[in-house]
Amino acid sequence: MSVSVSLLRRSVADAVAYLRTLADVREAEVFAANNANLTARLNYSSHIPSNGLEEPKSIESYGVGIRLALQTDAGVRVGFGSEPSDLSLEGVRRAVEKARRGAVLDPEFVSLPRPGTARPRRALADYHDPRIMRIHDGQLVEAGWSVVERALEAFQSSEALLEWARTPEGINDLGLLLTGDVVVLQERVAIGSTSFQPVLHDESTLIFSFVTSMVEAQHAKGSGWSEGSQLADFSGEAGAEAVRNAIRAAGGQRVPDGKYRMVLGPQPVTDMLNNLVLPGLTVDLFYASASPFQGKLDRQVASEMLSIYDHGAVRGLAASKGITDEGLPTGRTDLVRQGRLVGLLSNWYETQRILRDPKGKEKLGADPSQRRRAIEPRNGFRAGPGGGRQFDRPPATTATNVLLEGSREMSQEELLRLVGDGLYIGRIWYTYPINGIAAGDFTCTVVGDSYIIRDGRIVAPLKPNTVRINDSIHNVLKGVLGVGKEKKATTIWSADQVVHAPEIAVEGLEVREIAGYMEGL
Repeated sequence: MSVSVSLLRRSVADAVAYLRTLADVREAEVFAANNANLTARLNYSSHIPSNGLEEPKSIESYGVGIRLALQTDAGVRVGFGSEPSDLSLEGVRRAVEKARRGAVLDPEFVSLPRPGTARPRRALADYHDPRIMRIHDGQLVEAGWSVVERALEAFQSSEALLEWARTPEGINDLGLLLTGDVVVLQERVAIGSTSFQPVLHDESTLIFSFVTSMVEAQHAKGSGWSEGSQLADFSGEAGAEAVRNAIRAAGGQRVPDGKYRMVLGPQPVTDMLNNLVLPGLTVDLFYASASPFQGKLDRQVASEMLSIYDHGAVRGLAASKGITDEGLPTGRTDLVRQGRLVGLLSNWYETQRILRDPKGKEKLGADPSQRRRAIEPRNGFRAGPGGGRQFDRPPATTATNVLLEGSREMSQEELLRLVGDGLYIGRIWYTYPINGIAAGDFTCTVVGDSYIIRDGRIVAPLKPNTVRINDSIHNVLKGVLGVGKEKKATTIWSADQVVHAPEIAVEGLEVREIAGYMEGL
């Protein structure tokens, strides 16, 4: 069932009117959503029977979530409850009862979100793509096949493949593989509250693909990806990109342990940001005294060359939203400006909590009451597995479009010359903090799209799965040598934000060899 935004709004308005009649309800918030995740799975193999494109799959959900602040003799009790597949008043009543049963005393609760007249107005409206909202199975299949077809064209036109195969007939014996997904997200939400009028609504769309290609006989792997908020943005180019990168990776070489200067490509930059940097740039982690940047607001945390900001209200960017899932306007939050930490991501609850924390100044490194703009709640979203704006969870802090800029941006050739002798790292995985996120230490494995640099030039592929980077995110941020001109919209598995990432040259990072049994993975 596809639920219109008008039906979501009516349901929310009726629910708010009902909640106003309940004597013990001090405040209440109603959030209704309809989300769809449409996926076409890519699965091509030259030497094993395959469909090339699996049947399209979809996950759709709709329902209502209620947050209550109940006035009791013991104090304010706060609870959340939800009801799936029912937007009627009966469904609302069931969600309210669940919220009542789960309500707990919260001495740090101040209020539910209150969009006030003094706050900035919504900057983005009518920005979603109606064509994506109306996409049917045939169009999804066409999008998937466009990726496969572009990949096959790249395979067939490759002189390197013909040389390896010796004859055109033998090209399939090389073991050509293509896997990945084309994913469409359709998001409709409405939110209302006893604290504000009228009911607010938003519609957002996203289409992206992530593709991996392999030439098994050459132990070569490559990847490609694309992001967009409009169907017109989409092409099958990610398939061709993955194939070209796999062909370039043939004949990969190992490198020994040591410290290497590196150029980090868009995917590693995104992976490190998503897993190590952005979690540490949230008010809730500062409140918990668990951020690797604890107490460093207004202090230098990165090279002066580097600036990072989050912007959820840029028309045309893939992760833009008109409002947050708390009904507040999205906008720009500067996080790092010329190396200085100047802002944090937050939602309403966390901002209110840090403002009243007696240790707030110690935790941030600056008086939160004097730095309200740095902790503006522009990022309260209800993200769920696989994306979407889910009705069945309260808001948490989630980035939107994350953009990186350099004070002086360079071409790839200039970045390679800066490195001199070192490595180009194009794709990593299993990036995670070690010794706790506050330490800033991390490990990751280099799995493809990577090369050896000598005398400022790429001279050979780096064999996949043969090295691991073990270092500190502080060394990455402070060791920036140069920032690339070109930005590529990039996402990683299970991430909700899109990073518009350049290539970044960095000072020496610690590399360790991996035993040979992983090379064929």
